[in-house]
Amino acid sequence: MNGERPDWVARLQALADQPPTAPRQPLCLAHADAVVGSIEPPLAQRMSQSGLPLHEAGGAWCVTGDADTSLAAISHWLHTRRLAGRWRDELLAVALADGTAVAAIERAAVRPLGIATQAVHLVGHVDDGTLWVQQRALDKATDPGRWDTLMGGLMAAGESVAQTLERETWEEAGLRLDQLLHVARLGSFTVRRPVAGGYMVEHTHLAEALVPLGVVPVNQDGEVLRFECITQDVLAQRLRAGDFTLEASLVLFAWLQRDAHLGGQG
Repeated sequence: MNGERPDWVARLQALADQPPTAPRQPLCLAHADAVVGSIEPPLAQRMSQSGLPLHEAGGAWCVTGDADTSLAAISHWLHTRRLAGRWRDELLAVALADGTAVAAIERAAVRPLGIATQAVHLVGHVDDGTLWVQQRALDKATDPGRWDTLMGGLMAAGESVAQTLERETWEEAGLRLDQLLHVARLGSFTVRRPVAGGYMVEHTHLAEALVPLGVVPVNQDGEVLRFECITQDVLAQRLRAGDFTLEASLVLFAWLQRDAHLGGQG
């Protein structure tokens, strides 16, 4: 793959930058300048007519009142009408375009409201040239049974990338960062695409680490079906076959390109 952008990568990159399938209007906090997401007008109108703290102003829909309280009410309304994702009791940050966090919201409600999320992925490679990947649990709300990086998780409200990396690496893989070597950040990219129940805007942060020989990941939170240690050739075959999630595919291709550029074996 060195120096190339295969057709399947171009296809995935195009899928990662898609407009909504239905018109959406900006979702704001308090006033039209504080844009934090987007919403389909018919859904917004239903919310407003139901008495939720949401009103139209200047071509946008504004959440009124205390942001956290109002967003909680909106989240519960979506949940009771089965318009949200699986309820997790997990708060994610609600941020302005510049990344400034201004509120928090239940994870289940972010896609209907087009609220941007932050994700962290860890590529775990081994000195012998192999790398660890996971198969997502069959009951995952998104991409059940698909293959993923060693760890991929959403950043909770109030967390930094480093804190999410540490927490999720333990929860998903049962590994402490001090068990790993050469942990490093590799950059980020943003995915914008329609998803079931809404619109995804996700800022994905990449990290890598060397997993010492003999260290084996063990899932702690029930969200991983199994782990497998595979060669880079097998990884490339599975990526071409579409076995991995969209986000993991882009992360792993970026890592393979970097690894090849550096001469292999991190």
